[in-house]
Amino acid sequence: MKETVKNILKPRTAIVEEKKQETENIFTLKFTIMDEESFSCLPGQYNMLGLPGFGEAAISFSSVAINKKSFIHTIMIVGNVTKAICRLNVGDTVQFRGPYGNGWPLKKAEGKDVIIIAGGIGMAPIRPIIHHVLNNRKKYKKIFLLYGSKQEEIILYKDELEAWSKSGEVKVLLSVDREPETCFLNLCHGLVTTRLNDIDVPLSNAVTFTCGTEPMMHFVCKGLQDKGHKTSNMFVSMERNMKCAIGHCGHCQIGPKFVCKDGPVFVYDEIKKYADNVL
Repeated sequence: MKETVKNILKPRTAIVEEKKQETENIFTLKFTIMDEESFSCLPGQYNMLGLPGFGEAAISFSSVAINKKSFIHTIMIVGNVTKAICRLNVGDTVQFRGPYGNGWPLKKAEGKDVIIIAGGIGMAPIRPIIHHVLNNRKKYKKIFLLYGSKQEEIILYKDELEAWSKSGEVKVLLSVDREPETCFLNLCHGLVTTRLNDIDVPLSNAVTFTCGTEPMMHFVCKGLQDKGHKTSNMFVSMERNMKCAIGHCGHCQIGPKFVCKDGPVFVYDEIKKYADNVL
């Protein structure tokens, strides 16, 4: 019997099951697949989401702990595609391809302290890491979440942040660029790098996962390195204009690497040496 080869470029259809407005221009949508084929993804991977007439956009998963038929994306409006997707209502459909890319190397962090650092919308790809380590709590030592935002009003997942902090399982360290108006979880005024001094474990045996702008990740990794963190234990999630998701079009190339296929998660040591980024 002839084996059927799966077409990795063929889009599938999913329906919007839930929609939540996080901020003025950021929405979280839960999608359920309409066909019979199952679906699974890893923290750090992404889908290509699209609508006919608008095109596609690469969106990382903001939660993977659901079931074999659903997935969640937190999407910021930055162009026509994301604007069209965020205008969808419950019951509307979207086309998707995926999952693509590699995931966060959570196995490597087992038995170590875990440092998770996010900036802005970079909190969305980071969120599944926290879900995973909390669901497998005995495999990891201390957990730190450093999250920087421009201002208090656009901090994502506030209910979860509060629950994680109150549980005592995650040390949540927040910072905002503008002077905060409240004392929500001891908000600090400044860049997320100002919270590096609040990590109270030796960094020589820690693993760090970070997602944000490249300048932010540059200063985060340099700051950790200065404090004794091994660069081979730092992992960054890169962003580029991904079009095909399979390394054919070349839009997302960094040196010899393709973010869509070889990433989006890279070892800091591996990716910083190429001139096509600011790490």
